[in-house]
Amino acid sequence: MAASDSEVDTNDRQLRQRHSSGKLRRVGSTTKIDDEVRQHEQQRKKQPDIPLHKPQDSLLSSGSGFSNYRGFLNLCIILLAMSNTRLVLENLIKYGILVDPISWISVFLKNPYSWPNLTLICVLNIFVFFSIGIEQLLAQGTINESVGFALKSTNIFTIVTCPVVVITMFRPNPVGSFTALGIYTQAFLKLISYHIVNRWCREATRKNKRRKRGASTPSPRMRKELKEKNFTEKEDDDGDIPKVDSTLVEYPDNINLKDMYYFLLAPTLCYELNFPRSARIRKRFLIRRIIEIVFLLQLMLGLVQQWIVPTVMNAVKPFNEMDLKRIVERILKLAIPNHFIWLLFFYSFFHSLLNLIGELIRFADREFYRDWWNSENVDYFWKNWNIPVHRWAKRHLYAPLRRKGYSSIQAAIAVFLLSAIFHEYLVSVPLHLFRLWAFAGMMAQVPIQYFTARFLHGAYGNSAVWISLIIGQPVCVLMYFHDYYVINMISATNSTTSVI
Repeated sequence: MAASDSEVDTNDRQLRQRHSSGKLRRVGSTTKIDDEVRQHEQQRKKQPDIPLHKPQDSLLSSGSGFSNYRGFLNLCIILLAMSNTRLVLENLIKYGILVDPISWISVFLKNPYSWPNLTLICVLNIFVFFSIGIEQLLAQGTINESVGFALKSTNIFTIVTCPVVVITMFRPNPVGSFTALGIYTQAFLKLISYHIVNRWCREATRKNKRRKRGASTPSPRMRKELKEKNFTEKEDDDGDIPKVDSTLVEYPDNINLKDMYYFLLAPTLCYELNFPRSARIRKRFLIRRIIEIVFLLQLMLGLVQQWIVPTVMNAVKPFNEMDLKRIVERILKLAIPNHFIWLLFFYSFFHSLLNLIGELIRFADREFYRDWWNSENVDYFWKNWNIPVHRWAKRHLYAPLRRKGYSSIQAAIAVFLLSAIFHEYLVSVPLHLFRLWAFAGMMAQVPIQYFTARFLHGAYGNSAVWISLIIGQPVCVLMYFHDYYVINMISATNSTTSVI
C-alpha cells in the first residue's frame, strides 16, 4: 500500500509539471501532441491487422471541405430534361401540333387596322426632326434655354401620348402595338438623353469662352500650318487598312441628321458626341447573329402556340371560379414554358439582336448585360440584366436626384416608379386594359430588394431571385389574359347572342 501511494504521488507530481509546462509553452505542447498522434498512427499502421480507418468527416458534412458536386448538377439537368420532355409529349398527345408560322403573318395582314402601327413608326421622324431643330436654334442662340426647355418638354410629352391616342382610336392588333410602343419608348428615353447632353455641352462651351476671353488667337500663318499638318496626317493612312476617323466631333458640329439617326439606331440609350467605333464589320459574326435571331424567333413563336396558349386558355375557368388549387397548378404549369421563352428572349434580344445592330453600325461598346444569373439579391439583378436602361436611369435620373440631396432610397424608388409606369404603359395600351398588374409587380421589387439584400445572401439569395423570376411572370401573364379574355371574348359572345 505504501508503495502504491508513493507511485500515485509521483504520477500526480508529473501531471502537475506537465500542466504547468503546458501553460508556459502552449504552442510547443500542441506540436508535441501532433507528434504523438503521428507516432501513434505510424505504430498503428505497423500492426498486423492492416488498419483502414482514420478520423474523417462525411463528404456531405460542412466540415469535410469537399466542394465538387458536379455530378448532382448533371443529375438536376437530366431530371429537368426528362420532366420537360414528359410535358412536351403530354402537350402533343393532348393538343396535337398547333404550330403554324403562317398564322403570325396573317395576324398583321388580315386586319386592315393593323397599319396604324406602321404609320406611328413613320410619324416618329417628325418628332426627331423637331428635336434637331430645337437644338440648332439653341446652339445658334436664336432662342433661350427657358423657351427651348418648353419646346423640348412638349415634344417629348407628345411622343408618349400620341401612340396612346392612335391605338385607342383605331384599336390595331396588340402585337404590332407593343412593337410600336417599344420603339416610341426608346425614342422617348434617347431624346431626353440627347437634349440633356447637348445642354451640358452648351454650358461647357460658355464656360470655356469665359475662360479664354481676352486670350490671343492663332495667327493666319499658324492656322495654315495646322491645316497642312492635319491634311498630311490623313494622307499617311494605308488604303488597305479600314480608315477610322480619329478626329473628335465637338459641339455644335454634332447637331445634324447623320449624328441623330446613328444614335437612334445605336444599341444604347445614353447619348455621346463620340461613340467608340470598331474598325470593320465582321461578316462571320454577323451571319451567326442573323441565324440565331431567325431560329430563336421561330422557336419562341412555336412555343407560344404549342405550349403557352393552351395552358393560358385552360386557366380561365379556375380564375373565374376562384379555385385556388387549380390556379396554383396553372401557374406552376405555365412557369416552365414562360421562363424558357423569357430566357430565349433575353439571349435573342440582348445578345443576338443588339450585337447584330452594333456590328452593322460598328458600335464598339457591346456590354448589354452582365452576370445577372449570379444575382444574390434583386438589386444586383436589376443593375446587370439590362445595362442600357440601367446606365440611362443612373445617368439621367438617379445621379441628378442624389446631387439635389435626395437619399439613395428615394432615388431608387423614383427609378422603379418610372420603370413601373413604362411597364404598365407597354402592356395596358396594346391590350386596352388598365389593371396596374405590371405597375404593382415592378413597385413590389422595392420591398423585395430590401428583404433579399438584408436577410438573404449567397445561394439563398440567388435562389430567391430565380423564384421571383420564375413565379412572378406567369402570375402577371394569367392576370392580364384573364381580364383580356373576359372583356373581349365574353363580350363578343354576348353581343352575338343578342343579335341572334
